[in-house]
Amino acid sequence: MGNLSRNLKNAAIAFLVPLPSILFYISFLNHCQHLHDDPKSNDDVSLSPLWKWCYDHPLLLANFLFFFNVNVLFWVISHILSSNWMIDLYWTVIPVMLAHYYSTHPLAQFNLWRSRIAILLTWVWSLRLTHNYFRREKWQWGAKEDWRFTDMRVQYGKHWWWISFFAVYVSQQVFLIGICLPLYAIHSLDAPLNIWDFVAIVVCLTGIVIAFFADTQLHEFVTRNEKLKKLGKPVVANLDRGLWQFSRHPNYIGEQLWWWGLVIFAWGLGQGWTFVGSLINTMCLAYVTKLVEDRMLKQAYRAEAYRLYQKTTSVWIPWFKSSAIAEKDKNN
Repeated sequence: MGNLSRNLKNAAIAFLVPLPSILFYISFLNHCQHLHDDPKSNDDVSLSPLWKWCYDHPLLLANFLFFFNVNVLFWVISHILSSNWMIDLYWTVIPVMLAHYYSTHPLAQFNLWRSRIAILLTWVWSLRLTHNYFRREKWQWGAKEDWRFTDMRVQYGKHWWWISFFAVYVSQQVFLIGICLPLYAIHSLDAPLNIWDFVAIVVCLTGIVIAFFADTQLHEFVTRNEKLKKLGKPVVANLDRGLWQFSRHPNYIGEQLWWWGLVIFAWGLGQGWTFVGSLINTMCLAYVTKLVEDRMLKQAYRAEAYRLYQKTTSVWIPWFKSSAIAEKDKNN
C-alpha cells in the first residue's frame, strides 16, 4: 500500500509540475492571437513589454521557462522528496515540449513537412526512451534517482543541497536546450525539402532502432541475472551478446546518432552552428562512459571479465571483436 501511495503521489507531481510553463505559454499565445488575426496591427503598441519580449525572443523565452520551471521548481521538489528522480523522466519529455513550442511560437516559419517529420521523429524517440525508463524502473514513478546523483550526494555531503542546483539542473539546461537547437532551426526557416532531410531521417531512425535493441538486450540480461540470483545460482558477469558484442555501449551510440541526425536537418538549412549542443552532449557522454566503466571494474564478480571485454570490444563505434587479444589473454 505504501509503494502504491508513493507511486500515485509521484505520478501526480510529474503531471502537474510543467503546468506553470504551459499556462504561461498559453496566456502568451492568447495575447498574440490578435497579431495573427490582424497582421497589420502594431505589435509594439498592442503588446505589453512582457509579451513583446516573449514575442521577440523565442530562444530566450525557452531558456527562461526552463530555468524557473525545471531548474528552480524541480530543485525545490527534489529537496522535498529527497530525490532527483524527476529530471531523468523529463529528459524524455522536454525535447517533445520544445519541438511543439518552437513550432507554435508566433515567429515560427518552417516547411510543413519538415516540421511534421521532425516532430514525429521526436515523439518516436521520446516514447522509446520513456518506455525504457519505466521498464528499467519496474513501472514505478520515482523509484530511485540516477546512481550518479546518489554518488555525488555522498561525495558533497552537507553542500549537496546547493551544488545539486548546478550539477543536476543548470547543467541539464545547457544539455537539453543545446541538443534541441536543431528543432529551433527547423522552425526558424521555411525552405523546400532537400537531400539532407532524407539523410537526417535515416540517421535519426537508425539511432532510435539501435538504442531500442541495445536497451532491450540490456534489460533482458539484467532480468535474467535477477532470476538467477533469486534461485541462488551464479550470475553472468558481463553482457557480450547481440549488439553488445560489437560495442561496449551500443545504447550510447544509438542515442548519439539520434541527436546528430537532428543536427543534419539544421545543417541542410544552413544552420550548422546548432551542432554545438550535440558536441557538448557527446563530450559529456564520453565522460559518463568512463564513470560507468570504472563502476563496472569496482564490482569484484565482473571485474576480470570486463577487463577482457574492454580489450576485445570497441568502446562506442561498432566493430568486430579482437579475437587475437582475447586468445592471448586466456593463455596468460
